[in-house]
Amino acid sequence: MASDVMLNRLDAISGVLANLAPFDAAAAQAARDRQTQLTKPPGSLGRLEDLAVFMAGWRGTARPVIARAQALVFAGNHGICVHGVSAFPAEVTAQMVANFAAGGAAINQLCAANGADLNVVALDLDRPTADFTAGPAMTDEECLAAINAGAAAVDPAADILILGEMGIGNSTVAAALALAVFGGDAAQWVGPGTGADAAGIARKADVVAQGVARHGARRGLDLLAALGGREQAAICGAVLAARQSRIPVLLDGFICTAAVAPLHALAPATLDHCLIGHVSAEPGHRRLAAGLGKQPLLALDMRLGEGSGAALALGVVRSALACHNGMATFAQAGVATA
Repeated sequence: MASDVMLNRLDAISGVLANLAPFDAAAAQAARDRQTQLTKPPGSLGRLEDLAVFMAGWRGTARPVIARAQALVFAGNHGICVHGVSAFPAEVTAQMVANFAAGGAAINQLCAANGADLNVVALDLDRPTADFTAGPAMTDEECLAAINAGAAAVDPAADILILGEMGIGNSTVAAALALAVFGGDAAQWVGPGTGADAAGIARKADVVAQGVARHGARRGLDLLAALGGREQAAICGAVLAARQSRIPVLLDGFICTAAVAPLHALAPATLDHCLIGHVSAEPGHRRLAAGLGKQPLLALDMRLGEGSGAALALGVVRSALACHNGMATFAQAGVATA
């Protein structure tokens, strides 16, 4: 873990943003040139070609490989659960963390199937954040601790990072962050989450509107502390650490993508090394992805969280690199180009 990512004050983020690791344009161009020589019509592999170039630019080599894929799932609990915003009780967060440890969750199977090493980081589950309708969800110190925990969890030797989350009530947190950064109406960002009915969705929208009315003037990590949770802060820390090590990131669905919205608000280029693995069935996710200027790789009507859609998208990235590195060139195959 690069020590210069660790923050001792929320406003220290400005120093990190001023020294973001750059995209290697020369490596990307070399990868692009290789794509024109492979035994296929130009552009015929569509976004797989773009993914190979993207990976080349961030890994700094014309022929990138994924020797180690790391998946991080951060878990936290939320004070806004006192408002009945989830169909499940808060204790399910810890129960699901135990399920991850036992290998029984969807993310365990998807990581195994797509070749990712899973690490689950539980963040003070016995100490929920505060109710953001009454005050900030986290103190500066709590937010910093979670950001730094996320940064410390990133393996600098990884070739790609998958990010996910677990936390009862955190689709409400995600909607609040999205509303505060991108505006609109609370109802546009709120969805069923773990299975809320119409009354539950209306209740969530009211909680979101109250929170943003109280804290929406804040920006950057101050906004993250006021409306976010520990897992959202940890996701931001992991994204920053990955950037310093030039590790591409696959974000998961609505909650994971909303977690990084405060970083986008500070400087959109902060997320240039991030891809969105899939578009969630949560109604706000497509709008959120558009706000970030990113096109998700997959659309499978998933809304589980856990990093599940990002882990599935890893298979697409692996396939893109298999074609990029394994295909013969026209010259090698003796195939005429005209």
